[in-house]
Amino acid sequence: MLQITFIDADGTTHALQVEPGQTVMQAAIENDIRGILADCGGSRSCATCHCYVDPAWAERFPPASVEETELVSYAFDPLPTSRLSCQLPLQPEHDGLVIRLPPRQI
Repeated sequence: MLQITFIDADGTTHALQVEPGQTVMQAAIENDIRGILADCGGSRSCATCHCYVDPAWAERFPPASVEETELVSYAFDPLPTSRLSCQLPLQPEHDGLVIRLPPRQI
């Protein structure tokens, strides 16, 4: 099991124990994390699973694809560490990951 911490826009934290192999989006949905809507179910066709990867963790994921980068550009309040949570597969090296949630989704 991996520990992931989601931090809401208001600062509320949610520490979760999740299985490796799922995406950050799947972990959020399965644990009722508000702020990750995931309207397309992870098919990379919307930006409603937009999140901010904590800067200390940003380089531990593969770079965003062109398609992901384009979708993130349509999200509200994108930052340099903005990603689509459906494109972030969790591996053992992500134990302790911190994900911040934007103030709103599309």
